[in-house]
Amino acid sequence: MARTARPRTSASPSARSRTTATRRGRSNSSKRERPRVDVQGIPPPGREAARAAEQAAGPGPAAGQVLVPEPAHAFEGERPGKPSSLRCAIGSCRLVQCLTWLSLLHGPELGKNQLERQENARLKHENDKLRVENLSIREAIRDLVCSCCGGPAVLGELSPEEHQLRLENARLRDELARVCTVTSKFIGKPMSHMELLLAKEPHPMTGSSLELAVAVGVGSSVPSSKMPVSTISELAGSTSSSTGTVTTPMVTASLPMVSIDKSKFAQLAVSAMNELVKMARMNEPLWIPTIPSPGSPIMETLNFKEYLKAFSPCVGVKPTGFVSEASRESGIVTIDSSAALMEVFMDERRWSDIFYCIVAKASIVEEILPGVAGSRNGALLLMQAELQMLSPLVPIREVTFLRFCKQLAEGAWAVVDVSIDGLQTDQCLATNTKCRRLPSGCVLQDTPNGCKVTWVEHAEYPEASVHQLYQPLMRSGLALGAGRWLATLQRQCECLAILMSSLAAPEHDSAAVSLEGKWSLLKLARRMMENFCAGMGASSSREWSMLDGFTGSTGKDVRVMVQNSVDEPGVPPGVVLSVATAVWLPVTPERLFNFLRDEELRAEWDILSNGGPMQQVLRISKGQLDGNSVALLRADHTDSHLNSILILQETCTDRSGAMVVYTPVDFPAMQLVLGGGDSKNVALLPSGFVILPAGSTASGLGHKARGSLLTVAFQILVNSQPTAKLTVESVDTVYSLISCTIEKIKAALHCDVC
Repeated sequence: MARTARPRTSASPSARSRTTATRRGRSNSSKRERPRVDVQGIPPPGREAARAAEQAAGPGPAAGQVLVPEPAHAFEGERPGKPSSLRCAIGSCRLVQCLTWLSLLHGPELGKNQLERQENARLKHENDKLRVENLSIREAIRDLVCSCCGGPAVLGELSPEEHQLRLENARLRDELARVCTVTSKFIGKPMSHMELLLAKEPHPMTGSSLELAVAVGVGSSVPSSKMPVSTISELAGSTSSSTGTVTTPMVTASLPMVSIDKSKFAQLAVSAMNELVKMARMNEPLWIPTIPSPGSPIMETLNFKEYLKAFSPCVGVKPTGFVSEASRESGIVTIDSSAALMEVFMDERRWSDIFYCIVAKASIVEEILPGVAGSRNGALLLMQAELQMLSPLVPIREVTFLRFCKQLAEGAWAVVDVSIDGLQTDQCLATNTKCRRLPSGCVLQDTPNGCKVTWVEHAEYPEASVHQLYQPLMRSGLALGAGRWLATLQRQCECLAILMSSLAAPEHDSAAVSLEGKWSLLKLARRMMENFCAGMGASSSREWSMLDGFTGSTGKDVRVMVQNSVDEPGVPPGVVLSVATAVWLPVTPERLFNFLRDEELRAEWDILSNGGPMQQVLRISKGQLDGNSVALLRADHTDSHLNSILILQETCTDRSGAMVVYTPVDFPAMQLVLGGGDSKNVALLPSGFVILPAGSTASGLGHKARGSLLTVAFQILVNSQPTAKLTVESVDTVYSLISCTIEKIKAALHCDVC
C-alpha cells in the first residue's frame, strides 16, 4: 500500500503538543493489540501452547500494520494520551508467527545451551585457579631446603619399600609416644620422644664375654697386674664350647608373648623395680634373719604374710601346686664401681659366663628399650634363661622374664628381673610355666672398698618336681637363693683379681711355669668346669640325649645321658656316657670337701690312682681361701703307661657349697698347655662332685638336716666309634663304677656307723 506524501506546514506549539499526544496514544493502543497467530500451520504438539501464548499476549496490531520504534527525541516534551507521529503498516504477520513457533519448539534446547555455557565458564575459572596454584607450588619446590643439612632438597620417586618403611616408622613413633610416659616414671625425670629416639644402641658385644674392670688392690693385698689378659671369659676360650654355657645372639627366639603391647612391659618393669628397691631397704618384720651354719653370714628369709600386706602381686596369682622361696643377702664385691658390675648383668654373655654353674642357657629375645643417652639407665630387655641346680634330682628352671636397669643415684644402680607370666593371655602358655621369677635382682652401691651388693631372690616353682631330699634346701633359699648368687659373684670377682695380679708365686706354686703357661692351664680348667656342669644338667641347649631314669641295685635315682661326638674340638670322638646321682651323707660339707680334694687321700676312692698315692705337680691359687685352686696331679706307678697320665683338678668353695672336678689328661697334651699353647683341642671327659648342705634344722628331715647332699657325676667314653649303639652293659658298667665310688667314700668317712 502506497504512503501519501503530505506537505510539511508550520504549526503552533499547542498544535504540536496535541499531535504528539495523539501519536503517543495511537502508539500505546498499537502496542496493546498483538497480531493473532495462525495455529493451523503449527504442528499438533505446539498448537495448544500457541493458543495459550496468544491468549496471554492479548490483542495485537491490526492486520497489515507494523510498529516502528520512534526516536527517543520524539517523545520529549509530549504528554500522554496524544497519538504517536510514527506509524507503519505491514502486509502480513507471517514473520511473527514463525518466530513464535520457533521459540515454542526450541525453547528447552536454548535453555540447556545457556546452562552449558555457564558451566563451561565456571570450570574455566576453576581451571585458571588451579593453574595459578600449580605455578605457585612449583616456585615453592624450587626453593626447598633439607631440614637436616640446610642444603637444597632433591625430589625423587618413593619406592614401595621405602613407603612401607616410612609407614613402619610412623607406627613405631606412635608406639614410642605411648611408652614415653611410662619411661619417664622409671627414668626418674621427664623424657621427650626425641631423647628416646636419639638414645644410642647398647654397648656392642665384644669378643670377650666378661670384661670386668677389677679394683685390683681394693679390699685385698693384691697389687696391680701386668698380665695382658683381663677377662674371665678368655679362660673359656675365644669361642664358646658346645658343651659349655650357651649364649645366643641378640635376638634369638620368636615368642607368642612378644606381641604384647610394649607399654605393658614397661609398666610391669616399673612395678618390679619399685618392689625390689623397697624389699632391699626394708628390714623386720618383712625379713627374718637366720644363720644357716656357724660362721656363715646372716641370711634373711621373707615373711610372706608381711609381704602380702606390703605388696600386691605383679605377676598374678600363684599357680596351684607352686611354692614360694625368697631370700636376701648383702656383701662387698671386689670391683671398681657399681656401673662396671651393672654392665655384667645387662650383657647375657657376661652374665652367663660369671654364673656358669647356675645359668645353663641365656638369650635376649628382644631389646624393648635401649637406655637413654647411650647409657644403661632405663634399658629394658626381654630374656630367656635356664637355671640349673647341679643335681640330677632337681629339674631345670625355664624362665622368660624382663630385665630392667635403673640408676637410683650417683654411684647407685638397680637391676631387676620379673617373669612376664602375668601378661600372657594364652592359657596353654600359662599352664606350662615351670618357674615364675617374682621381682628379683640386686641393688648396687659404690663403697670405698668395692661395691656393696644387696641381692633379693624371689621365685615360685612346682615343688612336686623336686626330689624329697632337695625340697628343704630349695625352700630355704640355699640352693638357688640370694646367698648362692652373691657367693658365686664374690668368688668369681676375687678369682679375677688374683689372676690379674703380678704377685710372686707362693711357695707351693711352680716358678718354672710361665704366665702364658699358667693362663693356658686356667683356660683348660675353665672348659673342664663348663663341660662338667653341662653333663650334670639336662638343658635343652646341650648335645646330650637323656635316657629314661632307672633304679640301680642300691636303690638310688640316677640320670643317664649320652652324647655322640664327631670331630668336636675338646671332646674325644665316640659315644660318651654321663651318669649322675645324688646321696645324703651324715658328714658336714667342710669335712666332705676336704676329704675329696686331698691328693694324699685320693687312693681311698679314686680308681685312677690304682690304690697308690698321688703327687701335686702344680697348683695355681684362685682365691684367698685355700680350697679355691687349680692343681695338676700325677700318680706314682711302676707302669710307664700309667705315669703318662696326669690329673687336672679344680676345686672351689664358698658358703653356698663346694665342687671338686677332675679329668685325666695325656702328658704330651699337658706339655703343650704348660708351654703356653692353645688348649681348646685338648680332649676332656670331666668327672667330679658337688657338695651342698642338707638344709635347715627346721626342714623336717630330722638328723639328715645336719649332713651333706653329695652329687656324683662321671663322664666315660664307652665306645670310640661315634655311630656305635649304646648297650645296657655299658650303662651298667658306668653305674657300677659310680656306686662303687660312693661306697668307698662312705667307708672312708665311716658314714655307716653314724
